[in-house]
This record gives sequence, structure tokens and C-alpha cells, in this order.
Amino acid sequence: MAPRRRRRTVRRLWTAVTAALALPFAMLSVASTPAQAAAVQCSVDYKTNDWGSGFTTDVTITNRGTDAISGWTLTYAYAGNQKLSNGWNGTWSQSGQTVTVNSASYNGNIAAGAAVSTGAQFTYSGTNAAPKSFAINGTTCTGAHQPPITVLTSPAAGAVYTQGNAVPLAATAAAADGATISKVEFYDNTTLLGTDTTSPYSLSASSLTVGSHSLLAKAYDSLGASAESTPVGITVVSGPAIVASATQLAVQQGETGTFAVKLSTQPSANVTVTTARTGGNSGLSVTGGASLTFTPSNWNTAQNVTITADSSGTGAATFESTATGHAKASVTVTQIEAAGEYDARFLELYGKITNPANGYFSPEGIPYHSVETLIVEAPDHGHETTSEAYSYLLWLQAMYGKVTGDWTKFNGAWDIMEKYMIPTHADQPTNSFYNASKPATYAPELDTPNEYPAKLDTGVSVGSDPIAGELKSAYGTDDVYGMHWLQDVDNVYGYGNAPGKCEAGPTDTGPSYINTFQRGAQESVWETVPQPTCDAFKYGGKNGYLDLFTGDASYAKQWKFTNAPDADARAVQAAYWADKWADAQGKGSQISATVAKAAKMGDYLRYSMYDKYFKKIGNCVGPTTCAAGTGKDASMYLMSWYYAWGGATDTSAGWAWRIGSSHTHGGYQNPMAAYALSAYADLKPKSSTGAADWGTSLTRQIEFYRWLQSNEGAIAGGATNSWAGRYATPPAGKSTFYGMYYDQQPVYHDPPSNQWFGFQAWSMERVAEYYQQTGNAAAKTVLDKWVDWALDHTTINPDGTYQIPSTLQWSGQPDTWNASSPGSNSGLHVTVADYTNDVGVAAAYAKTLTYYADRSGDTAAATTAKALLDGMWDNHQDALGIAVPENRADYNRFDDGVYIPSGWTGTMPNGDAINSSSTFDSIRSFYEDDPAWSKIEAYLAGGAVPSFTYHRFWAQADIALAMGSYAELLE
Repeated sequence: MAPRRRRRTVRRLWTAVTAALALPFAMLSVASTPAQAAAVQCSVDYKTNDWGSGFTTDVTITNRGTDAISGWTLTYAYAGNQKLSNGWNGTWSQSGQTVTVNSASYNGNIAAGAAVSTGAQFTYSGTNAAPKSFAINGTTCTGAHQPPITVLTSPAAGAVYTQGNAVPLAATAAAADGATISKVEFYDNTTLLGTDTTSPYSLSASSLTVGSHSLLAKAYDSLGASAESTPVGITVVSGPAIVASATQLAVQQGETGTFAVKLSTQPSANVTVTTARTGGNSGLSVTGGASLTFTPSNWNTAQNVTITADSSGTGAATFESTATGHAKASVTVTQIEAAGEYDARFLELYGKITNPANGYFSPEGIPYHSVETLIVEAPDHGHETTSEAYSYLLWLQAMYGKVTGDWTKFNGAWDIMEKYMIPTHADQPTNSFYNASKPATYAPELDTPNEYPAKLDTGVSVGSDPIAGELKSAYGTDDVYGMHWLQDVDNVYGYGNAPGKCEAGPTDTGPSYINTFQRGAQESVWETVPQPTCDAFKYGGKNGYLDLFTGDASYAKQWKFTNAPDADARAVQAAYWADKWADAQGKGSQISATVAKAAKMGDYLRYSMYDKYFKKIGNCVGPTTCAAGTGKDASMYLMSWYYAWGGATDTSAGWAWRIGSSHTHGGYQNPMAAYALSAYADLKPKSSTGAADWGTSLTRQIEFYRWLQSNEGAIAGGATNSWAGRYATPPAGKSTFYGMYYDQQPVYHDPPSNQWFGFQAWSMERVAEYYQQTGNAAAKTVLDKWVDWALDHTTINPDGTYQIPSTLQWSGQPDTWNASSPGSNSGLHVTVADYTNDVGVAAAYAKTLTYYADRSGDTAAATTAKALLDGMWDNHQDALGIAVPENRADYNRFDDGVYIPSGWTGTMPNGDAINSSSTFDSIRSFYEDDPAWSKIEAYLAGGAVPSFTYHRFWAQADIALAMGSYAELLE
């Protein structure tokens, strides 16, 4: 496939040529003109959230100059009586109407082209006019030009059209700062449908294919700024169809609810639509609109169907609306308890997430990482997915079963995961050659990507794998039953590594296994080279991608998979709750086979407990002097960052390997899963030692939290059995946990793995579930202190908006662990560097508080959980779910270089060159076809920090789950 047109390459080359031509003149000027510091060049973007008597402000400072700003002071003035209450991400003060903000220790340096944010809360009365001028270090800044506001006004979200009929697209667009709108483009996902240059902006699209479509409008203004609308999902059907306004409806006991129906296309004569219950809860019935007539003139005017619930009972029923010659519409109506507001919220959000038109799922039913395609975090494209997303789908469907009594969707979610994300035998064909007495060949982890490839070293002894034999005995197979962590769902990269296939190529459709992150702790997503999990040397260089990562005398075609243990543990966690809820309904037998598969997954998950090369745990220094393990002495009984397995594709000369990870992170632990796998009968693994290992792990994990708990209450990073990933000598005085060394940022450093509050909320939520189920005193001790700290750093505003911690900063270290007399950790400290209104993290945090409050009776935790859920529900809803805008200053890294050794050359499947000049974007040219790309291009050229509103699948699922958990425990 020919490479796509490289639009920005022209700009980069021209910049380089200009600099070269200017060099002699610059050299001459040095002799006659004293050197001076460059003047500050800056812009300030000022945004508020106002509730009438007060407001919060978010101020983004962008360095528009060519030199870094080292330490900054922001000054501006109000015209009214605004009074400062508190601030964050800087030291805020006020004198009269003048506000001054001094940079914090962690955000004082603003690199050229980079941005930092700071914020504060104010009170006021009267009017609240925005400041007219801002200065940094005394220099007046320009105002950041705001992108246009773009809204897709037609079609309506969830609309259904008949193929061949025109879909009417319309948009409004308003420019800021005196600019005018130059054009509006209309997209179907990333495919441009057409453009309109005059208002009112519209387009008639009649060529859309049968299926779900995610439509958006993108406006451009006369100053070069652009912005896209929130996507709107529609469905195109092959013939006339009945259209229902909802797929899910909740009706409280003794109450009524309605959904609307209409036709997808104009009929030639009257059409009678009848609606009836076709199965499920008999306490629900049609009491209005059972028979509705649509004429050639009113076919597109919705008419209501009324459903009434009796005064007792709960559960779901299916209602079908049918008409001759039309495809039917189905609505699931669930009867909930009279006080079931939060269950109703769960079902409403569940309906948005699972509506195919809203873009959360692929045609195969695989959850995307996000509805939006342009997003870079751990996955580097929105239509990739992770094992994390699959695990959240399982949990979402478990909660759906609890609320509705329908367990087919939970079983179906596991089937989807097993089909697409757990490698089949064809994907891992040579496991029978695995030698448990020598699991893998040692290669050191190195500090930076430019030190790779890391040479394999057969002279370093490795330990034996003590669980391979018992797993084969228990399950009758050599294959590993665990999820791979990353999947290119739409095969955007083009490897075509679909389940059972090896590098089928760009023309293959459906999901493709891929991998990234292979070159040490400093390798961020911006420095990765994506590669296939089955490397047949079809793409990349002469050895595929292998010689970018490991140094060897020769290379063989091979397959390899990496497991994210927190996702598999979350799948087990979901299965636990599903089993509890189904048993309570008398329906446990309906999911027993799926629950048994979860137990099997948990059995293999023990590979995450082992040192990477099965060396002994504790004081393991020196790759040749650290002793090889001889069994369970290589297990830390904690959940590490990954486990991985691979082997040759050649079955006639086969070999295979398995590794654990020597690094363990506080955020990855899951005592709830450990409890389920060790003490809950339906989830105990079949292997001879699986349940016992998880019992030991349960105790060890709670100890680990206690060891990592800072003086304030937050949980610090983690520990490693292999300092620097190569069994190096740690710094003197490094504290230990069962002989493993404290690491404040285990596994990755860009950004530091311990700084995200989300890891705190995710992990503590599991502790809180375990405490809620068992009342464990040690878990309560950790939670008591953590909850107090978290609540002290949570702000609920009068309008219901909120601020929770975002970035954490750490100092000191824990005391060396003494199980019989734990230290106080008086030298381990955390500070909150900045705050956020992130909805996914807030949901996980609310769940933590909900489970904790239910068992402990803590009213402050219960009140805050409710406030967070109500705040996001009342303030942050849109057609697709619940989301907030995000400023992405880190997107200046699209131009970051990707280290490729000098002389190494290759190509990506789409033809993008891979060489020593490669950048993040240059090997991902598909981004330049994304409708949001112009925002990145403008930012890289010196424009405003781009803002995106993302609908991540895991976040939407977690919000729905938080609503359901609150309904179950505290409503």
C-alpha cells in the first residue's frame, strides 16, 4: 500500500532549510551585539464554570516563544468584586482587584510550545466579566484564539434511516474573537462526506451503508482554527423500519414510563404499529399506544407507547413494536424499586453505551477504547482496545444482569472476550515445546530507548516455572488462558493479526493483535514503535521488528503476547459479583460455565506473581549472583505489571517461553479477586495449589498497601525484585518489602506511574469491596486513613461541580516492612499537585466511598459519593454519555522523535518509512486523515492547546457501575 500524503513533512523541511540559511547572519551578529534573554511570548486561555454566586476558573498558560520559561508569575485584574477562595497548581493571592499566581515547584518550567494549567475558586455578586489582560513575568500575553463552537443539529442521536434515503446533516457554527466561519465539513467517523461554505450549513448524504454510523461536523474559521462537534450516532437499515426512541427504559414500581415510536421512511399508505410484551417480567404491561397509526404525512412524528409497572416485583421485559413490511423495534423495559433513581440512571447510561449507533462498539461487538479516534494515552488510537475495556464490559453486563435478571449479555460478553482477546491455539501453536525448567532467556531492561536492542544473555541462570505442569494437568492443554492487552480493532495499522491469523495485512478486516512498550521504563507512548504480536517479517525491517528490542545472533519468526494482570483480575472480580447476584435471583446455573472460565483465568493469572526470570524473591542483586528460583520461592504473591508468553511460529522446530514481571505496583493489586479465587467456592481454581496461592496473595496484598501507605494516607508506587530491570544494585538505604526494593515509580517514568490519582481510586475500590464483603480489619485500617485523606482533598461546589485530586507528587520512602510491627511511614509523603473533574476517575472514587460507607457507616463518605454522582449527572451529560472537555497540552509530542538505530530501515504496513528520522506521527500517517487532525496541526504550529471531549468506554462503564453500586448499597 502506498504511503499517505505527508502534509506536515513540507513544513518541517522548510523550517530546517530556513534555519540553515539564517545561520551565517546569526554568527555575524554575535560579535557586535551582547547576548540577551529572549522576551517572554505567551498566551493565556481563561475559562470559568459559574453558578451565579461563585465560580471556578481554569487558566492555561502557553509558552509561544522559542526559549523555556523558568518560573512564572501570572497577573491579571477583575473589574468586579470577585474574591479569591482558594487555588491550585500555583500560589494564588489577591490584592484589591489584582490577582497574582506564582508557579509551583513542579510546574514552573514551561518548555517552548508547551503549556501548564492553574485554577482557583472565587465568590462574587453582580456580574462576572472575564479579565481583559494577562501578563506573565510582567509581559502582556496575547489571548489564545478560541476555536469555533460546532454543533451537529441533524440528524438526531439514535435516528434510524432506510438505506438509499437521504440522511439530512445540518450544523451550526460560531466563530470567536472576531473571526468568521469559512467552511463546515461533515464526516462519517473519519470519512469526509462533504463540505458546505455557506450558512445554514447542511449536507444530504444518501450513500451511507447499512449499519451504525458516527457522524460529526467540523467547522473552520478565518483565523485557521477548527473544532469538531460531538459525534451523533445513527443507524441505517436495509428496508423500512420502526424506530424506537430508546433501547432501555426503567419504570418504578406502581408508575408508568413511555417510549416513542415512528417510521424510518415515508409509507405510501397508512401503517399500523402494534406494541406488545414478548417475554420477561409479567408485572410490566402496555397501557397506552398498543396500536398506533402512521400516515404518509405523519410517519416521522413520534407517538408514545405507555408501559405500566405493577406495585411489586422487579425485572426486565422485552416489548416489540411491529408492522407489516417493516423491521421491528425492541425496547427492554426494567421494573425497578420505587426508590430506584440510581438504577434508572444505570439503565439510561447503559442504553447510551450499548446503543450501536453511539459508536462504542465495533461491528463484532468489541468495545473500543473510545468513541473518538484521535486519542493518545496508553492505547495510541481510539479504535484500539485493551483487555481493560473487555473487563469493564463484563462488569457492566454483570450489573445489567443484577438490575434486569437477564444474564445472556454477561455470558455473551465473556464469549466475545474469549473469541477475540484470549489467544486461540492457532495464535500460540508451539506451547508444547515450552520447557518449564528453563522458561526464558535473560535480557536486561535498559534505562532509555536509545540503549536498545538489549542483548540476550544465555549465561544468566533463570529459575524453574512451578505452575506450568499443574495448569496442564488441570486443564488438559499447554496453551495459556489469559487476555492479550492491546488490540487494533479496526486494523488501522494494517498488520491483520486477527485471532488465528499472522500478519494477514492491511486488507484484512476485523480486530488485529498489536503490541507496544518494549524498551524500558523511560519509553512513553510517544516513543513507541507498534509491532504485530505474530512477527512473520512481512513488515518492519529484515527481521520484522524484533531487532529493535532484543539483540541476538539470528532471529526467528515468532508469536508473543502480553497480559495486563489488573484487567484479568477485574474480569474475575466481575464474575464474582455476577455469581453473587445471579445466585440471589436463583439464576446461578445460567452463568456457572462462565464463572468456571473466570476461575481458570485466575489460575493462569498467577504468572503475574513471579519474578520475570523466576529468580528468588528478596535481596536479588546481580543477574549472575541472584539465585534462580526452585519453585514458589520465585513468587512475590503480588500482582506485577504483566506476564508474557511466546514462541516460534515454526511448529517443526518449535520453542516457547514464559516470563513474569519483577515490578509490582500498588495500583495493580486486587484483593477482591484474590479473595474470590481463594475463598469463594464457585471461583476456586482447579489446579492443585491455585486457591492456596491466592490465599497467600490476599494477605500479602493487604500488607503491601499498608507498607505503601504514606503519612497522609495515599498509596505510594510499589516495589521491584529487579532494580532497574536488570538486578542492579539499588541506592544505599533503599527500604524493602519482603526483600523487594521500594520503587516510587515502578515500570514507567514518562509520566511517572505513581502520579495519577486514578490508580488510587481504582485500587482502593477493590480494597473497599473486599472490606464490604468480609469486614476485614486490616483492609479497614488502610481504608480509614485513605478515605480521610481523599475527602480532605475533594471539593464539592454549590452547583454540584467538583474537584478531586489529579496529579500526585511524592517524597521519602516507607519504612522497611516488619509484618509484626509495621512502621509509621513518617518519612513517606504525598502532595496533591493539581485537581480535576475527570468523570471516570470520579466514578471509581465514588464507588470506593460507596462500598466503604456501606460497611463502616461513614456518613461523610456516603454524602460525598452521592455528591460526585449527582454532580456529574447534573452537569456533564451529553448525547453519548457523561464527559468533560480536556486540554491536551501533551499533544505537542506528536512531533517527538522515535528512536530507531542508525542504519535500521523498514516500513509500516501502510508504507510509512521507519528510520532514524522517524517521529511519532511519521509512522502513524493515518492520523492526518482524522477529522480532528487540524487541531493538532494548528497546535504544533503555535496555536492554542487543543481541547477534546472524550467518551472512553471504561469511564462510561465505571460511571454506570457507580450508579448501580450506589443504588444497591446506599439508596
